[in-house]
Parts: sequence; structure tokens; C-alpha cells
Amino acid sequence: MSDVEASLARNDTLPKRVLHNEQVRGSEIGFREKDLGIWQSYTWLETAEQIRALACGLAKQGLARGDRVAIIGDNRPQLYWAFFAIQSIGATPVPLYQDSVAEEMQYVLQHADVRFAIVEDQEQTDKVLSVMDQCPILEKIIYEDPRGMRHYKQDFVLCYADVQEQGRGFDRVNSDFYLSEIAKGAGADMAVILYTSGTTGRPKGVMLSADNFIESSLRLAEMENLTSKEEMICYMPMAWVGDHLFFVQGVVLGFTISCPESGETVMSDLREIGPTYYFSPPAIFESLLTSMTIRMENAGAWKRKMFTYFKSVAERVGVDILEGRPVPLFDRLLYKLGDLCVFGPLRNNLGLSRVRIAYTAGAPLGPEVFNFYRGIGINLKQLYGQTECSAYACIQRDSDVRPDTVGPPANACDVKINASGEVLIKSPGNFMGYLKNDEATKKTKDADGWLHTGDAGIMTDEGHLKVIDRAKDVGKLNDGGLFAPQYIENKLKFFPFIREAVVHGAGKDHVAAFINIDLEAVGDWAERNGVSYSGYTDLAGQSGVYDLIQKNIAEVNKGLAFDSELSSSQIRRFLILHKELDADDGELTRTRKIRRSVIAERYDDLINALYSDSDHISVEAKMTFEDGRTGVIRADLAIRDVQTFTPLREAG
Repeated sequence: MSDVEASLARNDTLPKRVLHNEQVRGSEIGFREKDLGIWQSYTWLETAEQIRALACGLAKQGLARGDRVAIIGDNRPQLYWAFFAIQSIGATPVPLYQDSVAEEMQYVLQHADVRFAIVEDQEQTDKVLSVMDQCPILEKIIYEDPRGMRHYKQDFVLCYADVQEQGRGFDRVNSDFYLSEIAKGAGADMAVILYTSGTTGRPKGVMLSADNFIESSLRLAEMENLTSKEEMICYMPMAWVGDHLFFVQGVVLGFTISCPESGETVMSDLREIGPTYYFSPPAIFESLLTSMTIRMENAGAWKRKMFTYFKSVAERVGVDILEGRPVPLFDRLLYKLGDLCVFGPLRNNLGLSRVRIAYTAGAPLGPEVFNFYRGIGINLKQLYGQTECSAYACIQRDSDVRPDTVGPPANACDVKINASGEVLIKSPGNFMGYLKNDEATKKTKDADGWLHTGDAGIMTDEGHLKVIDRAKDVGKLNDGGLFAPQYIENKLKFFPFIREAVVHGAGKDHVAAFINIDLEAVGDWAERNGVSYSGYTDLAGQSGVYDLIQKNIAEVNKGLAFDSELSSSQIRRFLILHKELDADDGELTRTRKIRRSVIAERYDDLINALYSDSDHISVEAKMTFEDGRTGVIRADLAIRDVQTFTPLREAG
């Protein structure tokens, strides 16, 4: 066996795994995409050929080992193939969030010293072109979708298919090049740079190796009995570690990865695919529940009654049935009837009728939402981790799923809580370091290899990790009571009328809240009740809407009263924001995490008003529209008090 053959046989990089799939399961479907309403399939043999052509084409264009290449766009097989093509010749892919504004892209392109950019379409091409003068290292833009591109005459703007065709010609002349380049790669090599969400400042470039992701994929497969027969749909941003882990897992195990036609068609495409394996952040599950609630509100009286009745059955025994625990015969029969009439059609409507395992991660999912999905028969489980540990370090086991924990440490992972209450992780997925930031690397990954997550948590007596909040966000009220904002915010977002919530309380006498209403859910309520409105700001200011939110917050307070640690964190006052919190305005990250420091600074006058005697405040704020234009919103915001309840510890 030659040195090249020996290296390829080790399967320790993703390009080697692609070659393995080509040899072992060449005729099986590797990728699938929906384009112009028609599903297109690519076998592993076809996939390998496409990747080889692109890799050789990139080499022909001058891409060299050690270079970095940006990947920007929606989930498309061609962009996934770009990851492996880039890695094949020793360069490093750097995926960017496709909805990033040009300024955000500019930072990553500059920071990562990106030389080539592979983009989806005209929109992404234009954004990169607009910042190219500030990125002197950036030489070429390669677009995949040719629509709208025929008038772009710059010699550095190239068509993806043309680069592939050049690659095929290059390959014919240099037939040994491709395999010999792949053979130079090793598992310890940097495989990707993923940028953090940047909740507290500029995003950091997380350098991750092939070993990090391959080992993480294999461990997850072992724990969940995953095989090459799985099917999944990839629709989350490719720059997010969650999507990265799962499409890598598809290559490592050789199962089918499907891409939707667009963000707007995900649900219908999901129903057509019927995946067996599904992953989504909490916001998606919350949004789906909101949509279901709206449909039920608009259904006939009989349907609403039936849904309400069988939902109560699911809440009572659904989780026990899913987990194989004893349930009385009558309840079991009732549940079967509910499955026939309600739960089965509901799972089918969600596209999850064939799902064997569903995961959520990225942020806590409220226990009410979590139990709802498990109650209707979806094996939804939580993962816990972060970009720096290749997405996960804890995972819930089928036999031991609890809504208030993220499960025990995964195979080969160690988790501990240090003296300050911070969660520490040691895992094969732990990152190599931060790009150009040794100081931050040393703070995050200590000399013994422990990853300092920045999360506050506890280990239960059963060995499960319970994440309380971000350590920096956990505080105390003036009465000494614990204040964990994210925990409270997740409880608020369980209600379909509430899309986002930001609570305040650290160093204060009581807790107060900003609320973003869900425009779809509240708009539906307004239509059913004859309430006219002209837009979000108008609707958010309606007295009837305040009544709805006031009731929701009171329900959260009632639950908090039974929590011995958080009973003093009941919300006393709230207002409904005049605009939706937006990533384009810097208030949320691209993964919809709250940027608390930005909000605290921008809305300081509103926070002060919540802690005053005022019952209203006039505001004027800038906002950014989808087309990049800015505008000013003026509004008079009501401030309301909310009912609180005697804490259980005091009542007893």
C-alpha cells in the first residue's frame, strides 16, 4: 500500500469520508435539493465527482493550502460541497450567516484573511462586492446561481459551474493531484472556522479540527444507534455549529441530507421529505407551537374541543407512553384515539411523522413547550454545548429525559462545576483555539484542557446537568433573591402572543420586563376580535393587547411563586416595545440571542421608566428595514403593573 493509499484509508478527514462513501455506497442518495418545485437527487458517486471538479477548479484559480474561503448562502448541496472541496486541497472554509449585513461580513472577511468567497447568488455577490475595497486579501468571488449575473463583467467574479469545468480540465492533465492533496490532510488539521454569535462584542473565530467533528459525530451515532439509512433536512444557517455538526454527521455516516427550496418553503418541504432525524433550535419549536395554536383558535368549535381534550390526555400520559412507563389501560386507549384523531395528523402536518429522534439546542427550551412535543409522540431531546465543543457535551438519553435538565455528559465527555458555579467541559470536540486571539483562548480553554463555558449550572444527584443561565447574566435582586433572566424569558416565550422578552432585575428591588409581541399570533387575535391596526407599533400599543400580555405574565408569576429559588423574581411591571428586536439593529445575534448590553444601553430610558412611578413613556427610535433603509418610530408606551403571588416558602 502506497503512502497516499494508507492516508486515504484512515478516513480521518471529511474529504476522505466522501471518498469512502463514493466507494462503499456510490449509488445511494447523498444529497437532495428542491429547485423550482422539483426534488433533485445526487448519489454519493455524483457528489464525489462534483466535489472533485470544484476542488481542482479552485486549485486552477490559485487557491492554495492554508488559504481561507468564505461560504455564504442558503442551504444548497453546492455550498456544502464547497466545504469538502476547500478542505480537499488544504484550505479552510469560513461560513458566514447569509442574512448578515455587509458590515458584519466585512469584519469576518477581514479577520479571517479570506482570499476567495463562494456565494449563493446575486444578493450575496453584491454584499461582498460592496466591502471588497476594505478586504485587500479577497481576490475572487464565485457565485453558484447564475440568475441575474450575466451583466457582471469583473474578471474576479466567476461562475461556480465554470470553475468546476476548469477543474475537470485541470484534473485530466494532473490526474494524481486531487488524491495526493487529500492524502496530505490529517484529523488534527483545522477543518473549519466558525464565528461565535457575538452576544457581548465582536464574534470570535472558533478553529475546529476534523477530529473534533468526526469524533463528535461518531459518539452521537453510537449513543443514538444512527445508521446510513437516516434522512435529515438541513435548513439552519450553515455558519451555525448545530447545522455544521449534523451535515458533517451525514457525511461521516453516509445518510441523506436534503435542502429545502427556500426559507419560506421549509415546512412544506419538510412534510415531503419526512426526515427520520431532525434538529432545530428552540425558536423554531416555539414558532411551530404558536402556529398550531393559531390554527386551533381559527378552527371550528368541535375541532377546538377535541384538540383541547386530547391535549389534556397527552399532558397527562403522553410522556409516560413515549418513555415506556406503565399507563392505565383506559388512558392508553384514550391516547391511541387521540393519536388517530389529533396527534398523528399534527405530526404529519409538522413533517415529523417519521422522526425517530429530534434534537434542540442553542438555548433552553421551556419545559411546557418541551413536554408538549414529547406528549404528542415526538422523541424530542435536548443537547447542551457550544461552538467551542463542536455543538454538544451533554445529551438526554431515551430512558431518562427531563425537561429541566440537558441530560448527563455524553460518551467520552467530562462535565464539572467549578467553585464559582461555572460549567466546565472536557471533550474530544473541544476547539483548537480562537483565531488571532490567544488571550481569549487561554481564558476559555485552560492548561488542563477544560473548556470554561461561561454558563452557570448544577449537577443533579442523578448526574444530569441543569443549566441556570449565562454566568455573567445571573445576579441578585436587592433582597438577595436569585435573578436568572433567561429562565424567566423562556417561560414568557411559551405563550404564543410573546415572541421575545427581556427581563431586568439585577441590583433592583424587583423584576420588570420588555415584551415583543408575536405579530402573527396577536394579529390573528385582533382579526377575530374586530381590532383594527396599521402595523406592529399600532398593534403593540392596543389596550386589549396589553390585557393579553398582562394575563400571560401573571401566569408566569404564579409558577415562579412555587420556585423556592426564584419566587422573588416575579415580574412587577412591564411594557410592550414599539418595535421588534432585530439582528439588523444589533439587538439580537444572527442566532436570535439577546444582546443584553446593547439593549441596556439603547433602551436605558425605558428601563428607568419601568422602575419609576410613571405609567407611560414617549419614545423615538431608529430602525433598519430589510432593504437597508433606516427610519424613525415614535410612540407612547404604556407601563403596567402585574399581579404577583405570595411565595410558597412564605406561605408555608
